[in-house]
Amino acid sequence: MELNKDNYCIIMAGGIGSRFWPMSKQNKPKQFLDVLGTGKSLLQETHNRFKGLVPEENIFIVTNKAYGPLVMGQLPDINPDNVLLEPSRRNTAPCIAYAAHKIYKNNKNARLIIAPSDHLILQKDVFLEKVELGFRFISEEDALLTLGIQPGRPDTGYGYIQFMVDEESRENGIIKKVKTFTEKPNLDLAKSFLASGDFLWNSGIFIGKAITFIKSFEEHLPEVNTIFSEGKSIYYTVNEPDFIEQAYAQCTNISMDYGVMEKASNVFVLPADFGWSDLGTWGSLYENSTKDEYNNTIIGKQVMIQQSSGCLVNVPKEKLVVIQGLNDFIVVESDGILLICKMEDEQEIRQLVTNVKVEKGEEFV
Repeated sequence: MELNKDNYCIIMAGGIGSRFWPMSKQNKPKQFLDVLGTGKSLLQETHNRFKGLVPEENIFIVTNKAYGPLVMGQLPDINPDNVLLEPSRRNTAPCIAYAAHKIYKNNKNARLIIAPSDHLILQKDVFLEKVELGFRFISEEDALLTLGIQPGRPDTGYGYIQFMVDEESRENGIIKKVKTFTEKPNLDLAKSFLASGDFLWNSGIFIGKAITFIKSFEEHLPEVNTIFSEGKSIYYTVNEPDFIEQAYAQCTNISMDYGVMEKASNVFVLPADFGWSDLGTWGSLYENSTKDEYNNTIIGKQVMIQQSSGCLVNVPKEKLVVIQGLNDFIVVESDGILLICKMEDEQEIRQLVTNVKVEKGEEFV
């Protein structure tokens, strides 16, 4: 299949993944780890997925400059110009503005899909079909499109997108106009969203023409847009790193959802179901892993588990671990750090990491 030279992919790979601690640490976050046991890191899996849709030379990685060597080590064939190094973390809006302006300099017809590096997608073919439909849609419309996931449960760990019912639909009613975005709701609200039938999980995957993204930044985040538009004569030159250093020093810390998508009037959502998880927590990994007859997921060669159910155990293959009488717990060991946590309290791991940093030192996180 000949790939469209105007299709580009931007993979966001700069996060720390603190809720996957102690496996995910600042010096090697989860996107660089083989958390699924496939022999490939999440970044490598994501890169391979998009090779079926986008010319390989059009795949860009945005990451923290500390992770540049990790990216080049895991994707040795990538052009260094396609690895965009952020000097500091400023959330998703600046990272997307940087990539959109850089790509637009070389191709005024560029169509972008922007995706996190650490998501699980089980049905790759269905996913690529949806993205192709998305590319067709944004080619003809001055619109920003996001992929919305059909919710399977009232999950409080995801953001939600409400779409307009029987109003301003596109593509025979498949693509819907977005009504509202809601960040992680409480359980009662999540249940009401599920019952209403017009809410989807927010996948954090965006599709649009480069120029449409730039116009949206110009309208809704003009300061961010001005910063990166000033680099159009500098991108792809030896002066780019110095320019980006200064640009990020001026940039506000703001997400794409909050800064642009929630404010723009030309936002649409494509409902989809392709076996998706954002793999944000140990619980989400547990949900998407194979289980034994007692609903335990065990990653490790020397684990003995008795009278226990609903546990996720992830330990080094040489480590002998004996567990008796545990129900619904997370047990993870990595680099001599052991975490034992109730599955229902997994959202508290981020706070635990902060506590460890304060009480025990940076070297443990």
